Amino acid sequence: MAVADQKKGQAPRAWQRMLSGRRLDLLDPSPMDIEIDDIAHGLARVARWNGQTIGPQSFNVAQHSLIVEELCGIKKPGWPVKWRLAALLHDASEYVIGDLISPFKAVLGGRYTEVEDRLERAIHIRFGLPAELPDSIAKTIKRADRICAYYEAVQLAGFDEKEAAKIFGAPRLPRPLTLTTMTTSAAQKQYLRRFRELMAQM
Repeated sequence: MAVADQKKGQAPRAWQRMLSGRRLDLLDPSPMDIEIDDIAHGLARVARWNGQTIGPQSFNVAQHSLIVEELCGIKKPGWPVKWRLAALLHDASEYVIGDLISPFKAVLGGRYTEVEDRLERAIHIRFGLPAELPDSIAKTIKRADRICAYYEAVQLAGFDEKEAAKIFGAPRLPRPLTLTTMTTSAAQKQYLRRFRELMAQM
C-alpha cells in the first residue's frame, strides 16, 4: 500500500490498525488510540534477542517486562505504584515497533529514537503517568532492565558470564534469577493481570 500511495504523490501510510480496531499513528500517536489489550497482545508476541534464545519458544517482551517490574520492587520496595506501572510499561512501545536489538538501534540513530519517544510519551499519558519520567525513576528502571538482560543473556542467549557482565554489568541481587520461558498466552494473561492490579492500586 505504501508504494501505491507514493505513486499517487501521497505520503506513505504511517498508521497501524490494532486488533481493538484502533488506528495508531506512528508519527503522531494519540493516547486515545492506545489500549492495554493491544499492548499485552503485541508484547507477548515480540521475541527478545531477535528470537536467538534456547528452547522451543522465544522469550517475549511481555515476560521481560514483568520481570523488570518485579526487580524494581526488589530494588525499591517503597516505590509508589505509579513507578511500578512505569516499569511494567517500560518497553510498551515495542508492541508497535518491535524489539530491535541495541546494536541495530545504534545504527538507525535519532530517527528511531524519536518515534520510540513519541510512543512512550503517548503510552504514559494514556495510563496516567508523566509524559517524561523523572531521571531517577528512569535510571532505576534501566538498571532493572539491564539486570534482566544479563540473566537472559547468560541463561537463554548463549553468552558467558564474563561477556554478559561486560555488556550489561554484573547484577547485584539478594539471589540470582532463574528464568523459565513462558508461553505467549501465559505471558499475555499475566501482563494484563499485573497491569490491572497496579491500576486498581492507583
